[in-house]
Amino acid sequence: MGIKNYKDLIVWQKSMDLAVIIYNEVKLLPKEELYSLSDQIRRAVISIPSNIAEGQQRNAPGDFRRFLSIAKGSLGELETQIILCEKLGYFKEDKTEFILDKCTEIGKMLNGLINSLQ
Repeated sequence: MGIKNYKDLIVWQKSMDLAVIIYNEVKLLPKEELYSLSDQIRRAVISIPSNIAEGQQRNAPGDFRRFLSIAKGSLGELETQIILCEKLGYFKEDKTEFILDKCTEIGKMLNGLINSLQ
């Protein structure tokens, strides 16, 4: 594999950008969500680039695939939480759509990277 560092991976870069977007959005959630939904959303979004980085740094394709799979799971968790925010009236449909489009892009990139490691 020609990747020297996880920071070179576009999927890592895009997931970091998503984390910044999400952090800015959850600041707008009601205060009663501070230790529940807000916290869960932040944990999920942080998990995506963190698992990409950890897996790549292990220098073993099998480990990398496993950690990319964990990142995909966190992405699904994040998508679910964002949809819940819309259903609860915290996010408008256009905000949800914007975030979910970013998630879809990252998901496709994760799938491609996983497939390239098999």
